[in-house]
Amino acid sequence: MDCRDEGHGPSPELVELAEQIEPGDIVALWAEAKSLFFAKDFPPYASPAWRELHPDDPRRLAGALDAAESWRKYGTDVTAWLHDAFAVRPPIWQQRTRAELDKAAEPKPSHQLRATPGWPPIAVPGKPGRWLTYQHEQHLEAA
Repeated sequence: MDCRDEGHGPSPELVELAEQIEPGDIVALWAEAKSLFFAKDFPPYASPAWRELHPDDPRRLAGALDAAESWRKYGTDVTAWLHDAFAVRPPIWQQRTRAELDKAAEPKPSHQLRATPGWPPIAVPGKPGRWLTYQHEQHLEAA
């Protein structure tokens, strides 16, 4: 993908800001961001608070450093977590109602074990050594 295409390059404000930055400013930004990184005094990367920071705010760089370091240590698990943490959620009125959740949480009747011809024997829960087999079930019905 060509980043020079319209809409994919840096914003004009960012270009103007980059042109105004002196080399000493970058060293100072890095030093301050590093101290904020170690003090954990920055919002999480990509959070709404992080996005509101000005591009030359050292806390923004510290958040990016933290995310990069987490990705280096933990790989895609962290990037998946970040994606899930800041993903747009559907509105609450589109989710299940309390009545639907209560209905889903109601206990279900227990499953009755039934031996089937051709299948191996089934261990009967709570009765050690007892097995349910197709022949055994036929024998019980005849008795």
